[in-house]
Amino acid sequence: MEKRTLGKTDMHVCVMGFGSSQIGYEQTSQETVNQLLNIALDHGLNAIDTAECYPNSEELIGQAVSGRRAEFYLFTKCGHSDEDKFHDWDPDWLELSVDRSLRRLGTDYIDVLQLHGCSEEILQRGEVIQTLKKIQAAGKARYLGYSGDGEQAKYAIKMHCFDTLQVTVNIADQTALEEVIPLAQQHQLGVIVKRPIANAAWINPGEHKKRYERQLAMWKRMGKTPESMVKPAKVTYEERLLKLGYSFQDDPLLTTELALRFALSIPGVHTAMVGTTKPERWLNNYALASKGNLAPDQYKAIQERWKERMDKEWFAVP
Repeated sequence: MEKRTLGKTDMHVCVMGFGSSQIGYEQTSQETVNQLLNIALDHGLNAIDTAECYPNSEELIGQAVSGRRAEFYLFTKCGHSDEDKFHDWDPDWLELSVDRSLRRLGTDYIDVLQLHGCSEEILQRGEVIQTLKKIQAAGKARYLGYSGDGEQAKYAIKMHCFDTLQVTVNIADQTALEEVIPLAQQHQLGVIVKRPIANAAWINPGEHKKRYERQLAMWKRMGKTPESMVKPAKVTYEERLLKLGYSFQDDPLLTTELALRFALSIPGVHTAMVGTTKPERWLNNYALASKGNLAPDQYKAIQERWKERMDKEWFAVP
């Protein structure tokens, strides 16, 4: 698989990394994660991305591959407290949570420590940045990154204190192509793509929206405000794809291939984090990513379709 230098860092990352939110939220067994990650490393995977707020994800990764730590770059995120005595972005909590992440992951350093969706207001205060630099100076993080979208991402890029940017971009969410990724290129940041295959919203179309509508109905019966329930990204992407109507959408396998290769073809992108709980699916995605960039006409057609049919109210899915 192709490798690219991640911005100004010394890391040469495979174009497809492993995104680990799914193994946590879907309560994947340790045995499965062991098999999945070791197969991936055997095939050349060298970038794994996680976060302290992904349920049990850091622990699963640590137990599975901490013994092979020299073979891969490890990225994690911080900022969201799960203890009542701390608030999100609390400087004291950040230090404690990074130490906890290191213990969970079975390592003494993180290659890229990322702020996880931190608001512009918090960034402006400076306390969080000072804390990250303190953690970095202690040797616990080699590089610092920001994970987020839109105006917050642009502000973070212009702060000149981050080495990488993790941003949402895919065939159903191309808002970052206009300003965010070009700005990251200008500042020589390593660009990591999240949700490169739009949560595979073309698999079992309609089922996720039905489930979401059932949940909304239940909330209403319980007297809760439906607006407070965040629409799942997969539902949003499914709705957008109906309007976009790409010619290849009737073929799920082809859609997955073109979506992944589209993300990898974007100028300025260095790696895309793809998650799964199934070893065989990782191997399939590996084969797709190994095909390389799309032909220029294929890439242009997907971009033009987006520009023609996108709704101006669409924004990067959080």
